[in-house]
Amino acid sequence: MTGRERILALLHNQPTDRVGFWIGHPSDEAKVDYCNRCQIPVDPEFAAKAAKMGQMEEAGFLASQIDSLDVQLLGEFQSDLLWCSPELDPQSWKHPEGKPMFDVSGGKPRHSLGEPGVFADFESAKQVEDFDWPDPKYLDFTTTIALINQAKKYEVAILGGMWTCYFHTLCDFFGMENYFMKMHTHPAVVEAATEKLLDFYEQANTRCFEEMGDKIDVFFFGNDIGSQESLLISPKSFDRFILPGIKRVVALAHKYGKKVAHHSCGAISSVIPKMIDAGIDILHPLQAKAKGMDAESLSKFRNQLVFMGGIDTQHLLPFASPDEVKKEVRRVKSLLGPRIIVSPSHEALLKNVTYENVIAMRDEAFATSVSL
Repeated sequence: MTGRERILALLHNQPTDRVGFWIGHPSDEAKVDYCNRCQIPVDPEFAAKAAKMGQMEEAGFLASQIDSLDVQLLGEFQSDLLWCSPELDPQSWKHPEGKPMFDVSGGKPRHSLGEPGVFADFESAKQVEDFDWPDPKYLDFTTTIALINQAKKYEVAILGGMWTCYFHTLCDFFGMENYFMKMHTHPAVVEAATEKLLDFYEQANTRCFEEMGDKIDVFFFGNDIGSQESLLISPKSFDRFILPGIKRVVALAHKYGKKVAHHSCGAISSVIPKMIDAGIDILHPLQAKAKGMDAESLSKFRNQLVFMGGIDTQHLLPFASPDEVKKEVRRVKSLLGPRIIVSPSHEALLKNVTYENVIAMRDEAFATSVSL
């Protein structure tokens, strides 16, 4: 089976030759290391910048995008998936005046998640309405589509669509603490901002689905609503401010015939049933060390969705031996399979995850030790 055939079979609960595998989205520094091991040529300037980021202890991405190196690594790691979102491609946003998609801090640099954003002092829905919201007409999918076309030769499934991280973006617009407090002190303001942001994403994703068509196999969006121990907000706030957006976004994707993968780091086990009811088809990334997110606890959902992730990036992949990695992959497969896409429990693999451990994860994913 091709990677695309395998992923679609898992999604439709059909027989496959093995479980799925996705390497995730390595940080640029890790990407350079893996390319060097695979003898994939890397631009020296890119490599130097990636190394500098590592020295500054920044686990980021030089351009915050999937690029041709990721596509080439597909072949080396035999991954079944490529994540290719225009929201991760800085070339996709082309405002004629050079304005960013979301000017969350009024043109000022941001230094922390808690730093107040431009909505920090908003007290009325009218202030939200009067804000200069972005227009989806300035999106250009040319380079995203070109990258997807480049990956076609590997016959992989494509995770696509806008990242649609409305929870994250609202954290930035308000400042995280302000956002959470205004859910209680100014709920109408939060609801108004949420609706405006979802309006933008609905229009943007409609354009994605109509212009990219069958190039996208799975709509992938993400909102990190969990900490290591629990939800970042109360269940009541989740139901009021977050869940309606999930339902709205999923309904749009399903309208266009797309299966839906939702990303949330952290301890989110308490709301997984609500996500399933909302129509989520794939749950990612299964943060293995977060409370309630271990494979044993999640196994009760194994007949209700496809799992993607679950291979611990906090302790196992950075510090274990390849044999230990293989043992853990076997265990996770036995608990969550057969409808699982083996992948890191956070997609952004850092440099401390060795090439050898990535290969061990892949090789054990390829072993057909789960009844399919």
